[in-house]
Amino acid sequence: MTGVVQDVPVKVRPAPAKKTRNRAPAAERKRYLAAYGLLAPSLFGVVVFLLIPVIFVFVLSFMKWNMLNAPAFAGFSNYIDAFKYEGAWHALVVTFWYVLLNIPAQTVLALGMAMLMNRRGRFTSVIRVLCVLPYLAMPVAMGVVWQWIFAPSTGVVNTLLHLIGITGPNWLNSPEWAMPVVAFANIWQYVGYNMLFFLAGLGAIPQHVYEAASIDGATPWKRFWYVTLPLLRPTMLFVVVTGVIGSFQVFDTVYVMTNGGPGTSTTVMNILIYQNGFQGFRFGTASALSVILFLIILVVTLVQFNYFQKKTVYEMV
Repeated sequence: MTGVVQDVPVKVRPAPAKKTRNRAPAAERKRYLAAYGLLAPSLFGVVVFLLIPVIFVFVLSFMKWNMLNAPAFAGFSNYIDAFKYEGAWHALVVTFWYVLLNIPAQTVLALGMAMLMNRRGRFTSVIRVLCVLPYLAMPVAMGVVWQWIFAPSTGVVNTLLHLIGITGPNWLNSPEWAMPVVAFANIWQYVGYNMLFFLAGLGAIPQHVYEAASIDGATPWKRFWYVTLPLLRPTMLFVVVTGVIGSFQVFDTVYVMTNGGPGTSTTVMNILIYQNGFQGFRFGTASALSVILFLIILVVTLVQFNYFQKKTVYEMV
């Protein structure tokens, strides 16, 4: 007896698809909440002490306000008055002069110190720490110390010059010497700080690049000019940009050492803004000068980025 087996079609129902949730799992949400909780104090500080004051200054630059009467809308008159005011142009020139005195010397010295400190030696670590210590000093305290060092009769500098038969000038009361002395104090404070960034950049350059250059017959100067400097360009960009921004914003060192004097020879933009706002109670004009300074810094920074981006950068494979 032969049995016939027939195929009976069986309908298989697909399993119901699980509904996907767009929300993150509970553990991930907890991580986000923890991260936002840790960032909250810093975000609060940025908003309260940076973002809101910047907006307030921008709005106030279109107002006339002396803290006694209610603010009155003035349109662009504060900006027009700022450009008509000869002191503003003079303060801009003085600020640019300070930047030119400060940044080239600071950058060259920091790079030279980094080249020397990049070599391993017995006391290299100690010397590095000593070079960075001036950066940790408070600018106000540093300004007081430099005032004493460059004092005309009892200062260390003039005392040493007197020992070799030279009569030193009245440094901080001389229109010719006051700004170079202030720039020198700032260079002394920040050169060690910038040296750290150059040290990090030098440490990132592979040694085989120098070895290949030496095999090709490159002298030490050519290795520095054609290998070290091009590969340090990102570090150079950071050091120069941050240094220029800080130099345009200088206030405390100048205020303590010279207070903008003698005359107006060291009246940088921030000193002028302080004089208009907190001495003359012209907060609208001071705010307009602050916005102008911000725009100048922005333009100078963009020019620096454009300059460094056009330069050739070697890619290491």
